[in-house]
Amino acid sequence: MSLRRVTELPDDGFATVRVPLLGQRLCAGFPSPADDFLEGALELPRWLVPNPPATFLWQISGESMRGAGIFDGDLAIVDRSLKAGHDCVVVAVVNGQMSIKRLMIEGNRARLAFDNPDLPAFAVEDLEEAAIWGVVRFTIRWHLVRGQLGR
Repeated sequence: MSLRRVTELPDDGFATVRVPLLGQRLCAGFPSPADDFLEGALELPRWLVPNPPATFLWQISGESMRGAGIFDGDLAIVDRSLKAGHDCVVVAVVNGQMSIKRLMIEGNRARLAFDNPDLPAFAVEDLEEAAIWGVVRFTIRWHLVRGQLGR
């Protein structure tokens, strides 16, 4: 993936597309069955969503990815059409729960890691069930306290 300047966006770069917001908050830490459920869709600029049919939004819950600049309450734009590679931030199904992790590949060994030095990485083969669901393409963060938005 390469970075582009706004002036280099495609002609339809300012068009919007609707992206579904998936029901359960995406765990950035250890999965919790008590997460709130959200539903709906958001309109995002087309350049954030190059492949709309394969793109979904998840709201992040937890602080285990803070080293990647991903915090509680952020929105992750997840693309299921991208192939995950070493050092990608991914959405993984870990023992039946959706979770955000960093994929680390060393030789033939894959690990899912938190981006927080206080939390351990774990080998994929050590888990009962683990699968990569999608790759995080972008995140969106609120910079205002939500109560201030109506002012």
